[in-house]
Amino acid sequence: MEKDLNWREFLITRLIKFSGYSAIIFVSLIFFFLLKEGLPTLAEVPLGDLFSLRWYPIESRYGILPLITGSLLVTVGAGLIAVPFGIGTAIYLAEIAPRWVRNLLKPLVELLGGLPSVVLGFLGILILSPTLRVTLNLPTGLTALTGSLLLGGIAIPTVVSISEDALDAVPKSYRDAALALGATRWQTIWRVTLPAARSGVLTAVMLGVGRSIGETMTVMMVTGNAPVLATGLADLFSPVRTMTATIAAEMGEVANASTHYHVLFFIGMVLFLISLFVNVTASAIVFRQKKRAERILS
Repeated sequence: MEKDLNWREFLITRLIKFSGYSAIIFVSLIFFFLLKEGLPTLAEVPLGDLFSLRWYPIESRYGILPLITGSLLVTVGAGLIAVPFGIGTAIYLAEIAPRWVRNLLKPLVELLGGLPSVVLGFLGILILSPTLRVTLNLPTGLTALTGSLLLGGIAIPTVVSISEDALDAVPKSYRDAALALGATRWQTIWRVTLPAARSGVLTAVMLGVGRSIGETMTVMMVTGNAPVLATGLADLFSPVRTMTATIAAEMGEVANASTHYHVLFFIGMVLFLISLFVNVTASAIVFRQKKRAERILS
């Protein structure tokens, strides 16, 4: 009987380890595949042409700089919307709302996160885009601003859910101690609860930003798909084209192993590296804050 238990424990332990390592293996395989298909671009397209200002594959112009700036502009716009609204909603749910309101709103927020992006893009074309065009007197409603608003709506549930869990995990004794020292409810939230949950809130923000960077269908439907260089936030009111939209729109039409094909995979490499940078930066910041907290407590 004891041998059977030991064998089961050994098997379960190995399965858990394999599940943990599989994430690293799968990500590595994806990256190596992107390298295999994308690196030939460096031999086929001069580096100066690759980072030029014109994307027009029909004339063999593969400047990806407008695509990079378009993705960054839409992502920054989405972050400016998702972070304050997401963290504010999380604070309300965790610290202020009555329990019945919290039990009602949290499932609704998570339901919003489960909506397909193509549905949000469809609503953006029918409702949001015409509204922005008329309200702001724009030539077209298919702009980076429209994409940012929708991506912000997509990222908010992620920010809310993780931030609310982080705030809820702060011990009640922290709040009681602050209130006992004479702090108001808002001072307790701003100076005690939120700093104590900083690592979780930062993780929520980074995950929301990462989701915005990788979103495809919504931005492809509502941003106008114009590969124009974005130089500042003023370009939010102009059409742009993102890296993800370019890959989705053109990958099905290119000849296998052609220059255009390799450039699209190179764009995927750039997108992968940007997402990796965001996640590594978030992990490093969280790790540093944990070490600092442990040093203070010790």
